[in-house]
Amino acid sequence: MTEAERILEAAGSVLLVDWPSRDVPETLARAGYAVVVKGGPEPDNYQAQELRDGAVVPRPLGRPPEHADVIYSHRPLGELPGIVALAGQVGARTVWCQSGLASSGAKDPRGCWVPEEESREARAIVESAGMTYVDDVYIAALVRRRAPHHL
Repeated sequence: MTEAERILEAAGSVLLVDWPSRDVPETLARAGYAVVVKGGPEPDNYQAQELRDGAVVPRPLGRPPEHADVIYSHRPLGELPGIVALAGQVGARTVWCQSGLASSGAKDPRGCWVPEEESREARAIVESAGMTYVDDVYIAALVRRRAPHHL
């Protein structure tokens, strides 16, 4: 089992700070994770993503969740210090970053390619805060591989 698989197995909640497509919040919510999205820079722009009658629908929260196991970020790595600070506020032990780039550098909503030096720098920032860093696998694809009969 990979480190990313162990993280997902242990996690019950995920806070999304931006996301490349609806695939991420939809897949996580359908797989049974408690999902909250931070929808913008405003301090009160948080919504729970809940499964109701077969559809994933937002419910405004107006504040960050009290706890999240994983912070998933689809933001530039330059914003990582603020994301790590948010992770600390909600007690997250993992910061999972996704670039949205294919290995060619082209935009890809499922892409996770990060230049090696940037990945090392990001890992150092996250790990210096006592958290685990993941950037090498698309979270929705891994969730589907782990529980394909639910999705």
